[in-house]
Amino acid sequence: MVQKMELPLQEVLKRFTTLDEKITHFNSIIGLIDWDQKVMAPKKGRYVFAKAAGSLRTEVFKLSVSEEMGELLALLTKEEYQQELNQVTRAKVREYKTFYDKSKRIPAELFQEYSVLTGQANDAWEEARATNDFERFLPYLEKIVTYTRKFAEIYGYEDHPYDALLDEYEPGLTVKVLDPLFAKLRKASVDLLKRIQQDGKPTRSEIFEKTYPINKQQEFNRYILPLIGFDIDAGRLDETIHPFAQAVTIGDVRLTTRYLENNVRSALFGTIHEAGHGIYEQQINPDFEESVLQSGASFGIHESQSRFLENMIGRSKEFWSYFYPALQETFPEQLENVALTDFYRAVNTVEPSMIRVEADELTYNLHIMLRYEIEKGLIAGEIEAKDLPEIWNKKMQDYLGVMPATDSEGVLQDVHWSFGGIGYFPSYALGNLYAAQILRTIQKALPDFAALIEKGEFKQIQGWLKEHIHQYGKLYTPNELIVKVTGEELNADYLVEYLEKKYTEVYEL
Repeated sequence: MVQKMELPLQEVLKRFTTLDEKITHFNSIIGLIDWDQKVMAPKKGRYVFAKAAGSLRTEVFKLSVSEEMGELLALLTKEEYQQELNQVTRAKVREYKTFYDKSKRIPAELFQEYSVLTGQANDAWEEARATNDFERFLPYLEKIVTYTRKFAEIYGYEDHPYDALLDEYEPGLTVKVLDPLFAKLRKASVDLLKRIQQDGKPTRSEIFEKTYPINKQQEFNRYILPLIGFDIDAGRLDETIHPFAQAVTIGDVRLTTRYLENNVRSALFGTIHEAGHGIYEQQINPDFEESVLQSGASFGIHESQSRFLENMIGRSKEFWSYFYPALQETFPEQLENVALTDFYRAVNTVEPSMIRVEADELTYNLHIMLRYEIEKGLIAGEIEAKDLPEIWNKKMQDYLGVMPATDSEGVLQDVHWSFGGIGYFPSYALGNLYAAQILRTIQKALPDFAALIEKGEFKQIQGWLKEHIHQYGKLYTPNELIVKVTGEELNADYLVEYLEKKYTEVYEL
C-alpha cells in the first residue's frame, strides 16, 4: 500500500508507471481478444470466450479503481507534485483520474456482469441480424440499457444523463453543446438534399450495380493500403461483418472490411476509412507506447482521421485521377466505358439509403442524428428498447424519406449497442465536423494539397497529420487538440461550406 505522505516523488512515479504499463498491457491483450472474437473465433466457443474476456476486463477495471491507484493519483494531483511533473505525466494522470473519479463507485461484480453480458450480446446481435429477429437480441439490449442508465447515474452529470455517456467517448462534450451543432448541420443537410433531388444532374450510380468479384476487390484494397500511408508490416487487413480497426499496439494495428459482390463501394471506401484509423494509431509517438496515451485523443478525433481519408481525400476528383486507371485495370469489364468524371460523380452520389456505413457523405450525418435522438431518449427513460423498431422506422421516414423493409436493415444494422456503445454514435458526425475544420487548415498549410493527391504522393500529407495530430495520442484533450491544430474550437460552418461546395459541383446545381 502506498503511504501518501512518506513517498518521494520519484518512487510515486515509478509505481504509477508500473501500474500504467500493466493496465496498458492487459488492454492490448483485450484488444486482441476483441479482434479475434469478431474475426476468427468459431461460433461454438464464443459463449465461454466472452466470459473469459469479461474476467480479464474486470481485472483491468479493478486495477484502474484500486486503492493503490487512488492513493497514487491523490499524491500526483497535489499542487506541489503537479508543478514538478512534465506534460506527458500530467496527461497520464489526467486520463486515469477521469476514469477513477467516474468509475470507483461501480462494484467490480457489477462491472464483470456487464462485461460478460456485452460479450455474449455480440453473438446474439449477429444471429438476430442474420435472421431478421429483433426479439432474439431484445433481452440483451434491455439489460444493456438498464446497466447503462445505472452507469450514467453513478458517473454523474449536470443537465442530461446522456452527458455522462458522451463524456466517455468525447471528453467535455454535452448535449447542450452538441444540439446546436447538429441543428445547424441538420438544416443545411436537409436543404441541400432537397435541392439535389429537385435540380441535380443524375449520376451514373448504376455502374456499381454490376458484379465485382470479391477476390479482385481484395487485390485492389491490398494494393491501395500502403500507397495511402498504412504500414502493412505493422498491421493487417481481414474480413468481418461490421468493419472496424483495432490497435493492439502501435506496431500491431488490425483493419477489417466487408466485401459485397454487388457493391464494390462498400469494401473500397470501408477499407480507406479504417486505414484512416489505422494510420493514426501507427503514427502515435513511440514514447507513448505501453501507456494510457498510446491511442487517439477521442473517438471523434479518431473518426475525423478516417472520414478525412475516406471522404475528403478518397472521394475527391484528384484521388481518382491517380487511382482510377488501376481500378479500371482491376475491373475492365465493369468500368470499360466509364469516364473518370462519371466515376467521380458516381462515388459521390447522394441517395437516402437504409444502411449507415454505406451512406453517402451528405445523408450520413442524418443517420447519426437519428441514433443520437434514440439514445438520448433511451437513457432519459423516455423510450424503451422494445419499441425501437417502430421508433427507428418512423425516424428513418422523417429524416431520410425511406422505410426499412426489415429490422436487419433497420434497427439491427449496427453492432454498437451490443457492446454497450451508447454515446458512441455522435462521434461519427463529430468526426465529419472536425475533418472539415482540419481540411481548411491543411489546405492553407500545404498549398499543393490537391496536387499531391493527384500525383499519388501521400507522404507529405500523412507527415503533416502526424506532426499536428497523430503523434500526440491522448496527450491533449479533443478540444485542446482541435484548437491547437486549427486555432479555434469546433465550428459546424466548415462542414456546411464543404458539403455545399462539393455537391454544387458534383450535381451541377
